[in-house]
Parts: sequence; structure tokens; C-alpha cells
Amino acid sequence: MEQYNNKTIILNINKWKISLFVFFALSGMAFSSWTSRTPEVRDILHASTSIMGWIIFGIAAGAIVGLVSASSVIRHIGARKTIALSVIILSLGLLIAGFSILLAIKLLVFSGLVVFGLGYGIIDVAQNVEGAALERSTNKTLLPALHASFSGGTLLGVGLGSLAISVKIPVFIHFIIIAFVIILFGVICIKYLPTATGKVDLITNHHSVSSPQTKVSIFKELRLVYIGIIVMGMALAEGTANDWLPILFVDAYQVTHVTGTIVYGVFLLAMLIGRMSGGFLLDRFGRVPILVSAAIIAVSGLAVVILDINFYFAAAGVFLWGIGASLGFPVGLSAAGDNPNGATERVAFVSTLGYLAFLVGPPFIGLLGESVGLLYALLVVIIAVLIAGLFSPAAKKIETKSS
Repeated sequence: MEQYNNKTIILNINKWKISLFVFFALSGMAFSSWTSRTPEVRDILHASTSIMGWIIFGIAAGAIVGLVSASSVIRHIGARKTIALSVIILSLGLLIAGFSILLAIKLLVFSGLVVFGLGYGIIDVAQNVEGAALERSTNKTLLPALHASFSGGTLLGVGLGSLAISVKIPVFIHFIIIAFVIILFGVICIKYLPTATGKVDLITNHHSVSSPQTKVSIFKELRLVYIGIIVMGMALAEGTANDWLPILFVDAYQVTHVTGTIVYGVFLLAMLIGRMSGGFLLDRFGRVPILVSAAIIAVSGLAVVILDINFYFAAAGVFLWGIGASLGFPVGLSAAGDNPNGATERVAFVSTLGYLAFLVGPPFIGLLGESVGLLYALLVVIIAVLIAGLFSPAAKKIETKSS
């Protein structure tokens, strides 16, 4: 009987793990599905670069609200129900945006992207809270692999978007298909997540078994603030590449749009490789040496790009940039979730800081690039990554006694 129970526990954990991998991939696919159609959307809406920038800002605006509110939502209803809710919001936002593009109404497109961003921000925190709980339950480093699933989802979304463009599938139909896939796999996988990760019984103040929570004073925990600095530096490196790499190579290295997109694919592939191998490396060498090494690799890659020697050296630099930037975010979230008491608020806090840097930082890099050029604006990213590397000791694993 005991053997049967042990097998049941292992089976449930495996289902939990697989389902969480699926949700990370779905959120990545949703984000890159939108990104893959932005040139076409710009043409349909007859939008200038500045107007398109404001439309895209809708995602950031909604995501910030989602990130800030996610912790409270999780404490009330648990991470599982929060993920289910965010999947609905995410899909609804994609449908609203797609329908608005069909009507060519800019304000409605912006509104749809706000809804999309809201769902995206909420699911990011909720699935990372689940990931941290899964790590504690298995005593294994899993968040880098989960974030690799997100990166794999982005590659899948870009591939499907390219296919949709090549066979001339309208944006609205494309988004309907993506929303259907997200809902379908969401319904299949949601039942395998624990029922109350991160949830607090507000009447009895009883903490859930899967992830006990206590109220924490975020800004009084210097370790948590330092972890936030690590994540912000690495998230800025990732976000800057996502927003500016194709344009940077087209302008600075005089390559075609297609080649610029291929270089961006090199970065995404490097991120995927870094995150897939991250769990093994972290378990063998520990967080601090890996984070210091990652910072050195990212700075080296960025420096090669800035030096502007030739295209091939720069492409190799982009690969190093992606490898170095790949682990800062997931490792920071793992470190924030070391202590199960208050893990929801800590992970949500670090996740919010990371996505603020990821979403808000790159536009400032662009503004600076207007004055000094995008290549030299990358010096700010180098400084941010160096600072992240200096604060790496804060991510050292802490052992906590079970309560």
C-alpha cells in the first residue's frame, strides 16, 4: 500500500511538472504570436512608428497592473485558479486585439493589448509561484527549465506566425487559432496543478499546505532587494534584445530585415540552450558561480556587438549575450522562493521588478539610442549586468526548517 502511495505521489508530481511546462510554453507562444504579426498590423492600421509604439505599450501597461495585483489574487484564490483566470484573460485580449485589427480601430487594438498584457502579467507571477513550490516539493532546480519552456514557446509562436504570414492567414484568424489552442491546453492541464498553492484562508489565517504563506516586509529584507537587482539587470539584457536586436543589426551592420530576424532567432536559441542546461549546472556548481559566470558571458557578448568588428563576430556576440542573460531571471525567482513562508509575495515582488525592467527599460534604451546610437546605448545594459553580477552572492541558497 505504501509503495502504491509513493508511486501515486510521484505520478502526481510528474503531472504537475508537465502541466507547468505547458503553461510556460503557452504564455511564450501567446506573446510571440502577437510579435510575429506586428509589421503587418502596422500596415493594416496605417500607424506611424510613434503610434505603433503607443499601441504596443498597451501590453506593458496591462502587464504592470497584472504583476502588481497578482500576489493579492494568489493569496485569495490560490495559484491554480489564478492561472485559469489569466488564461481566459490572455485569450480574450488576443481575440479583442485581433477583431480590432480586422476593424482597423487603433484604440480598440490598444484596449485589447491592455487586456492581453493583464493576463500575461498575472500568469507570469502565478506560474513562477507554482514553479518555486514545485522546486521545494522535488528539491530540484526546475525554474530554468520552466523558463526554457517559455523560450521554446516563443520560438514556436514565431514559427507559427511566419507560417501564417507565408500562407496569408489573416491576423484575426491566426489569433483565434492561438486563443483556441491556449484555452484547449489550459483546460487539459489545469486540473493537474495543486489546488491551493500560495492561498491563505483569510478567515482563519490558515496557511495552505502546499505553500505556506506569512505576511512579509519586502523592503526590510535586504537579500530580497539584492535578488531583485540581479533579476532587473538580467531582465534588461533580455528585454533589450527582444525589442531592439533586429533593428540594431539592420541599422548598425547594414543587413536585411530577414537577416536581422535570424540574428534575433540566434539570441532566442541561446536563451533556450542556457535555460535547458541551467538546472544541471546550478545543481552541480551552485547559484553564485553560475550567476557570476553568466554576467561575464553576457558582458563579453554585448562588448563584441558594440565593438562593431564585423557581422559574424557580432552574431557570435549575440549568442554569448543570450547564454549569459538566460539564467538571471529564473535563478532569482528560485532564490526568492527559498523560504516557503511568504514565498508568494517574495516571488511576486522579484517577478514584478524583473518585468518592469524587461518591459519599461528597453524604451529608455531606445530614447538614449536616438542621441548616441543603439550600439553605444548598450553600454547601459553592460553596466546593469555588471551590477547584477556584483550582487550575485545574495542568491546563495538558504536552508529553511519546515514549519
